Amino acid sequence: MKLHYPDFWQDKTAISFILLPFTGLFIALTALRHLMYRLGLFNTYKSQLPVIVVGNITVGGSGKTPFVIWLVAHLKKLGYKPGMVSRGYGGKASSWPQQVRVDSDPATVGDEALLLVLRCRCPMAVAPQRSDAVRALEAEGQVDIIISDDGLQHYAMGRDIEIAVVDGVRQQGNGFMLPAGPLREPLSRLDSVDLLITSQAKLRRQHHMEMMEPRIYPITDPQSRQPLSAWDGQQVRAIAGIGDPQRFFEMLRSQGLSVIDVAFPDHHPYQPSDLQFDDAIPLLMTEKDAVKCHSFAPAHTWVVSIDVEPDEPFKHRLSLLLNDVAAKKQTSEED
Repeated sequence: MKLHYPDFWQDKTAISFILLPFTGLFIALTALRHLMYRLGLFNTYKSQLPVIVVGNITVGGSGKTPFVIWLVAHLKKLGYKPGMVSRGYGGKASSWPQQVRVDSDPATVGDEALLLVLRCRCPMAVAPQRSDAVRALEAEGQVDIIISDDGLQHYAMGRDIEIAVVDGVRQQGNGFMLPAGPLREPLSRLDSVDLLITSQAKLRRQHHMEMMEPRIYPITDPQSRQPLSAWDGQQVRAIAGIGDPQRFFEMLRSQGLSVIDVAFPDHHPYQPSDLQFDDAIPLLMTEKDAVKCHSFAPAHTWVVSIDVEPDEPFKHRLSLLLNDVAAKKQTSEED
């Protein structure tokens, strides 16, 4: 379930403390669930292929999607044949798992899944039970490593490497777990992941990823990309139906654009009327929103593309982890 990020999650306020009894219940249920997996009362599916989970312990956007896009491209450069799995949030498929293609309907498989396939061009399967999606990719036989987009808390899916993406601005919010704060697991959970990465390296063990200069292209022509900085001083209407729309709007303003912002709920099911205004001011939207609007977006609609690049120490550490996982898998097969 996607949750809105309220202001009181960032600071310890009266509302936060009022909700603490409910947080206590959430902590107890989370601990019980972890215990069930540790005791083997809940099953965990362990793939024969290496599985990398990219997730976070907080609610809301953290830059995870552009990081996954980078990771897929990086693994391809290393000679891997990556595949991806996710929950397919927002997808209304009548059966699961679903294979995601470049021509899939986002209403069926989810907008984030379609965006990842369009950007990464590699096999992807989605299912509410991510372990089912892993099995689907294995059955296809086209991949030799699997990346799970989100799923840090999905313990029914075994994993070999865990990467936590930390919100560079909000960090861990007020430090409370749901519903008094944004944490889905205790802060101590970060001590058990293999790699931490953020857009602002502030905490111990965190690596840094730099946001590359944003690019922009007409929704009808993804190949005609240009630097967003070329629009310095331009008035635009920015539309976003993502977890943190204000972050998108502020990024545009930081690039010198004059922004009229229009925010929708995360995973908003766009209709033509949502993009109709009484002027010809250019419409700018995120790539995740654009995948749902290609068939009816006005001609003056543009899409903003964001890429990231992790630091070299992160890449080195990732290579060591991949080599270690490969050696363990090889030993397991021989036994």
